[in-house]
Amino acid sequence: MTGLRRIFARRFWWMLCCVLAFGASQPASAAYAIAQFGDPKYPPGFTHFDYVNPDAPKDGTLVLANPNRLTSFDKFNPFTMRGNPAPGIDMLFESLVTGSADEVASAYGLLADDIRIAPDRLSVTFHLNPRARFSNGDRVMAADVKYSFDTLKSPQAAPQFAAYYADILRAVVVDAATVRFDFRQPDRGLPLLAGGIPVFSHKWGLNADGSRVPFDRLAFQQPIGSGPYRIERYDGGHTITFRRDPNYWGAALPVRVGTNNFERVTYKLYADPTARLEAFKAGEYDAMVEYVARNWVRRDVGKRFDDGELIKQAFRHHNGAGMQGMVMNLRRPLFRDVRVRQALDLAFDFEWLNQRLFFGAYTRLNSYFADSDLQATGMPSAGELALLEPLRAQLNPAVFGPMTVQPSTDSPNSLRENLLKARALLAEAGWTYRDGALRNAQGQPFAFEILEDSGQGPSMEPVFTAYIRNLAKLGIRATYRTVDYALIQKRYDSFDFDATTLRYPDVQVPGVEQVSRFSSQSADQQGSDNLMGLKSRAIDALLRPLVHAQTREQLIDASRALDRVLMYGYYVVPQWYSNTHRIAYVNTLRYPKTLPLYYSAEGWIVSTWWRAPPSQAQAQSQAQVPATH
Repeated sequence: MTGLRRIFARRFWWMLCCVLAFGASQPASAAYAIAQFGDPKYPPGFTHFDYVNPDAPKDGTLVLANPNRLTSFDKFNPFTMRGNPAPGIDMLFESLVTGSADEVASAYGLLADDIRIAPDRLSVTFHLNPRARFSNGDRVMAADVKYSFDTLKSPQAAPQFAAYYADILRAVVVDAATVRFDFRQPDRGLPLLAGGIPVFSHKWGLNADGSRVPFDRLAFQQPIGSGPYRIERYDGGHTITFRRDPNYWGAALPVRVGTNNFERVTYKLYADPTARLEAFKAGEYDAMVEYVARNWVRRDVGKRFDDGELIKQAFRHHNGAGMQGMVMNLRRPLFRDVRVRQALDLAFDFEWLNQRLFFGAYTRLNSYFADSDLQATGMPSAGELALLEPLRAQLNPAVFGPMTVQPSTDSPNSLRENLLKARALLAEAGWTYRDGALRNAQGQPFAFEILEDSGQGPSMEPVFTAYIRNLAKLGIRATYRTVDYALIQKRYDSFDFDATTLRYPDVQVPGVEQVSRFSSQSADQQGSDNLMGLKSRAIDALLRPLVHAQTREQLIDASRALDRVLMYGYYVVPQWYSNTHRIAYVNTLRYPKTLPLYYSAEGWIVSTWWRAPPSQAQAQSQAQVPATH
């Protein structure tokens, strides 16, 4: 039930969220790991992360279904704008550093075995592990790192990469095994932003005759990365199988011990959610992450569940909730008045939906950083006010008061009361009811379309049916339309929509991704993450201290100040979140006893689960971990 984003952003945000979180703890000598605040959790010489099983067997095949809304793929290159990349393709690429899933902001060497941050923080230098190899057997060299960076910043890659790396001036080959990144300005996040750049060989796309396929035209040419898996076979853009590279160079690294336990990982892409669910019940794949509460209760049932062949379990996570909601396209004049946007928020009856449709499984979102210490609450702190006061003339005065909370219909409140408030706001904005509709001074009716991806199935339809019914009581005519992925992606890229459901993925340490989502500069960049078209000098000003925060306290103040301004802008009708991952899986799968803290469900399954050995295949699966674990 999440909104659709650019597909490459979905695939790489998990890696980039780690990258954007990291910075340097000491501007001095070489390090095996660095942390933005304090010291890394794991000391020199650590053998593995706490949330893996270092003795997990390395065998078996994991079969999964669509990890997102894609129903087919037409390329292996996830870094370009056009086309749909194959699921799981990120397993082929690695970066200089990698994060751990039980720390907010630490990074450990992966391709790099040594990290040096300049005393003036204007550059970072990485030394490459001499064992690091690409899938073709070539050693990973500094020139490959520079080639990857230069390519990703070029017009041949998706434009978001140039935005992410805007403050990295250049990559410099110091010697064959050493690369340096120079920065526009000192910043604690930039060393690890550079360290998280995905690295691929300069030979990817090189033909036998020496000619080269342009990077933006790479489709089914085999990627040459350094990751633990290689493509074994694929079929018609609907099925792909990866096989663990028997010569994988990094298997013994502490950051890799206990991970990548399956010999093969296969993805099968189904045409719609109903077919996907029925295929799981029939045993066609091994694990399913359920995002629809009603399905979890009513549809994810049957004989195989009753017999214990399939297990349903909710796993606690500590990810920030991010933001999910109905985004209004501010490029449309209809939504430019904040009073109109607030009125649309008042018409959304979350309590009714949670009771009737969601079985009480969700909590209403009141923040862009909900369920974290970055969320603004109560009155602004002194640190927040120091950032907000210089912008007072540009801000809603309410920003300086108590933090806004979403309207409720729980007693003594009611939907009727909320709709009366909405009607008054609309009247102030020049919208009055006459001739059978809500109209402006020119007589134009208030009407808009809510665009959704048909790939999510019918789960959102009852939500918007109820919402549209509430809007109709105000005289607003809203329509609900679903289109297939290819069409909706084109419309998103060109900002051709009125309103749509969007989910901004959670981040533990906000950084450059917030600029891509909310800055004025990104609003006119086709394909950008700023789908709402937000242009605000005040928000631009708040993004700077957030990106350049030097302490955790500064980051919290900047995040909370930004949160207040965004929430009082009513750019989104917030929906809901859950602090658990709902996973159904076959009883022959196993997972480590210690859960990570910050993780995606699909990534956790692929990276750290394993198949029980044949001798244990008939045994009952491990005991369930409570959701509050």
